[in-house]
Amino acid sequence: MALAQVNLQNYLKLAQAVQKIEEQRSLWMSYDAEADVLYINFYYPPKTATESEVTDDDVVIRYENDQVIGLTILSVQTR
Repeated sequence: MALAQVNLQNYLKLAQAVQKIEEQRSLWMSYDAEADVLYINFYYPPKTATESEVTDDDVVIRYENDQVIGLTILSVQTR
């Protein structure tokens, strides 16, 4: 039961973060268990990035021109 509560708290934190997005839009997410990567795109259907940058904590921020369109979070299980 405790594990379910921890996972629920993580989802609630994500939901709160999504609510802060300025525009109303669909969110698309996919988790690749084999690669341990979570893909989050703030548009559905997902847009294609024109640029990206990797942060110090292994999060890839994807851009279309100057607008953030999504995140790729590496090594999800170790976070």
